[in-house]
Amino acid sequence: MRSLREQVYDYLRAEMARGGLQPGAFLDLNALAASLGISRTPLRDALLQLEVEGFVEILPRRGFRLKALGLEEIRSLYQIVGALEGGAVALAGPRLRPEDLADLRALNEQMAEAVRAADKDRFLDLNLAFHGRFLDRCENPRMSALIASFKQRLYDWPRRQTFLQDWEARSLQEHARLLDLLEEGAFEAAAAHHRDVHWSFEVQEPFIRTYYQLERED
Repeated sequence: MRSLREQVYDYLRAEMARGGLQPGAFLDLNALAASLGISRTPLRDALLQLEVEGFVEILPRRGFRLKALGLEEIRSLYQIVGALEGGAVALAGPRLRPEDLADLRALNEQMAEAVRAADKDRFLDLNLAFHGRFLDRCENPRMSALIASFKQRLYDWPRRQTFLQDWEARSLQEHARLLDLLEEGAFEAAAAHHRDVHWSFEVQEPFIRTYYQLERED
């Protein structure tokens, strides 16, 4: 059974993902605790976990504020996830079985169908499953947990309804190239492609600015 702190954390994350809690807003801990029928302690503990994950910030004498996602943080997250997932690809490559590669090809095709249908949520779920296969095969649970937390910051604050079909179509091409390299046994080249193209902030920046509506940010 999940602890009260974990239940409160899940509630806050769900509210953030659906847009019930907006970036930049300060949280009234007394009012929020009262609305949930709990004390401030599990609420504060859950917020401290969210602070560690980058979702909230603590301002002296002002309290907890929901932290907006800016361009520099996105740049940093792309660099971190690229390095970690590139490492995961290098580790997983020799462990991938032919059926894994076939499943990954199938997932990529299902993502293409989601792009054609403009089904953003299905695309995102399939995309996480695609990347998750490498994380499973790298057999490093701590790395997988770190990557998952960083991706949650990128994707779920809140989960945006913007769907850039050109970006997703390009992502599918990058996936296909990654699979080609893995099938050839070029594991280091596959890892470099994943890190330096798929998760390159510089390569993806035009799409990132549009997706996160940061065109006017310096």
